[in-house]
Amino acid sequence: MDERLIEALRLLPDRLAWHVVLSGSALLLACVISLPLAVLAHRHRSLRWPLLGLAGLVQTIPSLALLALFYPLLLGLSALTKTAFGLTFSALGFLPSLLALTLYAMLPLLRNAVAALQGIEPAVIEAARGVGMTQGQRLRIVELPLAAPVIMAGVRTASVWTIGAATLATPIGQTSLGDYIFSGLQTENWIDVLVGVAASALLAMTADQLLALVERGLSAHGGRGRGRTRAGLIGLIILAAAAVSPLFVSVAGSRYVIGAKNFSEQYILAELTAQRLERAHAQVTRRLNLGSTVAYRAVASGDIDVYVDYSGTLWTNVLGRTDNPGREAILTGLTTELRRRDGVTVLGSLGFENAYALAMKRDTAAKLGIRSMIDLTLVAPSLRFGADLEFTSRPEWASLQQAYGLNFGETRQYQPTFMYRALEGGDVDVISAFSSDGRIAADNLMVLADPRAALPPYDAVILISPQRAGDTRLISALRPLLGKIDADAMRRANYAVDRDGDKQSPAQAAQALDGAIGMRK
Repeated sequence: MDERLIEALRLLPDRLAWHVVLSGSALLLACVISLPLAVLAHRHRSLRWPLLGLAGLVQTIPSLALLALFYPLLLGLSALTKTAFGLTFSALGFLPSLLALTLYAMLPLLRNAVAALQGIEPAVIEAARGVGMTQGQRLRIVELPLAAPVIMAGVRTASVWTIGAATLATPIGQTSLGDYIFSGLQTENWIDVLVGVAASALLAMTADQLLALVERGLSAHGGRGRGRTRAGLIGLIILAAAAVSPLFVSVAGSRYVIGAKNFSEQYILAELTAQRLERAHAQVTRRLNLGSTVAYRAVASGDIDVYVDYSGTLWTNVLGRTDNPGREAILTGLTTELRRRDGVTVLGSLGFENAYALAMKRDTAAKLGIRSMIDLTLVAPSLRFGADLEFTSRPEWASLQQAYGLNFGETRQYQPTFMYRALEGGDVDVISAFSSDGRIAADNLMVLADPRAALPPYDAVILISPQRAGDTRLISALRPLLGKIDADAMRRANYAVDRDGDKQSPAQAAQALDGAIGMRK
């Protein structure tokens, strides 16, 4: 069996368990909220369209954007409750995912429940009134039982939507089957992508069929209907219990949360960190595919314990600095200011730099006479620019435009791996490359000089959360990495994950990188 498939299946129980907990909790909460609102809308016509319209409006927001919006909102609320009451909560991962998915599931529940209640024959309601039933009794004994099959159809639709949308919770730090999809797309590990898609689809279909059994039971009469309903509910309970059981294994003890952004180097460094802690008999949770801003906020708030970031990113994005005083001054300034402002510890530099840079095919650059960004300025309007998903919204891009007046004819955004593919295929002419990426040499790319020093240095540094600043096990495990990873070693590790053909997983590349570090001691 392929090693990548074995690794993917090893991770499946934990990811599936969290996916079931998240989607099941969101669906249950949506039902608890939606059904009373549906009854209210049924009885008060003036509330019906505002409630349905609001639920419909939520559906117009892309699910990934809805998930992302809840993180800063909850982060601000957590800071407010800490100031007012001394209480705080995690704004990363489960809670924002739960709230966003709950809202996303409400439209089919509300719509079906209102339609079902409105569709009951008036004569039936009149008969119930005639025998002296109160409004509550009519609802409980007559209306809800008659509406139940249509309401359950809405639950089925909401369950499929929620299970699918839960794969998008990965970028805000929630473990799910989406971890396979996001990481697999970035590293072009199609086995991971297929495992994530297949597991999510199978889970959705299984839940839908069990809920269909409940729906058919509610539609039938007598013992057969009750039997179907009971069988469907028991099946759902067994499915949920079997899926979440891995979460109750080995939960004791301190658990470290390792963060990473959404590209191969970050996966490798997160694995390197995690493997070192696991060898020290620590339990580790990985939170991958985070955005730059989300990752730093998470470590500052203690939602993750440690991750690797880059000095230039922290200098510009976090501290909002636009000057470039040089490598040592930036590292010193970051160490002092991040601790003072946020309590975040900069443990030190790993020894290599992963700088943003603009790169082109070497033959294209030679044909156009381009060696630096000054040369690029002259022909940029006739060229197409490909950037990673966040580069054009970062201060570095604004700094480049200010320093060189770059004005490309077209700008497109890609996941980093597909950005390199776009350059190779001729879809773009220039990309925002990463200097430690092994594909620069492998694809024979030219990195354009930055004579006006518009881009700061990007030393890879280990960041530790305020809560773990004095954690001797964590610091002892990671301090031996400082200054031990040079650019060539990092490029080799990156290329082992990104190359075509005989790929390594990030875990395998991290293990090889750690071995190379040990040999240099």
